[in-house]
Amino acid sequence: MKVKVRRMSEIDALKILVWHYAPPYSWYDFEQTNSDFHVLLKDQYYCVIGEEGELIGFFCYGTAAQVSLGVEQGFYRDQDYLDIGLGMNPLLCGKGYGARFFLIGMDYAKHQFGFSKFRLTVASFNQRAIKMYLKVGFVEIGRFIVSTYEFIVMIYERES
Repeated sequence: MKVKVRRMSEIDALKILVWHYAPPYSWYDFEQTNSDFHVLLKDQYYCVIGEEGELIGFFCYGTAAQVSLGVEQGFYRDQDYLDIGLGMNPLLCGKGYGARFFLIGMDYAKHQFGFSKFRLTVASFNQRAIKMYLKVGFVEIGRFIVSTYEFIVMIYERES
């Protein structure tokens, strides 16, 4: 499958705002607000588009992929790592595409931003994603709690 990565457009953002994930992943649903719309249009958000022009998912990099309490607790101090976040089209979730999709975002970041070390933060209930991150080669470096949700911070040092 051939894909294209591009900056988030307004049309892409509007499509993502109406995505709905099955529980418990519905926690990742965006709210259909101007605030969430403008978050998606920040410079740190990129879309992955398939051969037929379909929106496969998105990546965010840097501070957009960080959780504020993790910042306060010092998890993101090491600037050698690029923080990465993602969202895949709910119609494609749970079908075994996750690792391949995630590697697209890492490869894009390596070439676009020059990073080979990555960090991510994931909600601990998201065992499906955690299993995929471990498979790709991420390792856990810590945990923190926001409200009733526990988050895991993971790193990956990619070979050049």
